[in-house]
Amino acid sequence: MTTMKQIAQRVGVSVSTVSLVLNDRDGGRVKPHIAQRVRDAAEEMGYQPNALARSLRTNRTHIVGFISVEVATTPYAGRIIQGAQDALSELGYLLITVNGDDDKAVEGEIRALKRYGVDGFLYSAMSNRVVDVPESLCSFPLVLVDATDAENRFPSVEPDEFRIGYDATTRLIEAGCGHIAYIGCLQPMIAQTGRAEGYRQALADHGMRFDERLQCDVLNNGTALRAVEELYDAQRPDGFFCFNDARAWYVYETAARRGLTVGRDMSVVGVDNHRVFAETFSPQLTTIELPHYEMGYWAANRLVAAIGDRGVDEAQWPRMTAPLPPLDATSPAKVHCTLIEKESVRGGR
Repeated sequence: MTTMKQIAQRVGVSVSTVSLVLNDRDGGRVKPHIAQRVRDAAEEMGYQPNALARSLRTNRTHIVGFISVEVATTPYAGRIIQGAQDALSELGYLLITVNGDDDKAVEGEIRALKRYGVDGFLYSAMSNRVVDVPESLCSFPLVLVDATDAENRFPSVEPDEFRIGYDATTRLIEAGCGHIAYIGCLQPMIAQTGRAEGYRQALADHGMRFDERLQCDVLNNGTALRAVEELYDAQRPDGFFCFNDARAWYVYETAARRGLTVGRDMSVVGVDNHRVFAETFSPQLTTIELPHYEMGYWAANRLVAAIGDRGVDEAQWPRMTAPLPPLDATSPAKVHCTLIEKESVRGGR
């Protein structure tokens, strides 16, 4: 195992200089060209820091706990967790993920993570929602992912739900649609409120009147299909903005039963970029991709900045599908989601 002493001998500097550089405490203390030589030598010699010794010295374990409330059982969890894990790995941290489906289970997982001496927590619930943060987390550095705490005490990140509705509706207007329906969600959710508001504002900004007969809020069941069919037969919309890709299926089915073709006779935009729906529908569904990876990545960086034992350089962030908000953005930080052009909008790909 390569030691700091061996690196110091290779570069011709003191062990204390090597220690400063490899613990990211060289700023203003070690000349940049010497610090780079130390890092290059450490990489060439295969140096691996002793995590236990470092934690004893710094009182940091460099472990982060990810508390998932029903998230780990959803198809999107992997992207949130992967984004967080990639960011933390780049920053020298280890991520431990646990899941709980009720308050008792969550408290048990929090106690277990505390026994590991985690430096901070990421906390996420299924779908964008307001949550009551467990009191046992409040004394730790904490960032919420795809959630906002009721009192807005902690930094958080979520999709820009308003822009989702606005951008989807605007795309349909740009495609020449003049009678646009919104197939929404019957459940009260942040996403439903924001997307419906974005839909209405886009209509207003383009000189089009909102007609409540063109908004149909449904659940995922047979009744929903009948409601969409009734809306189409009564109003004959030429464009549909759907709360998610699953609800876009009702529009596709409605069109098929009437001998119509999506992308020619009507245009459709969904939300999620859910692989099962967005890639298997024919024609393929134009959709707005939710930024699960981006939210996980941003939240992890924000947490490390809050822990405070090292700086976070936003200029080094990789390019992603959706641009990330700055770390000092007002909470909840909102990610402007990206519209993925496929085949379900007239004049599309």
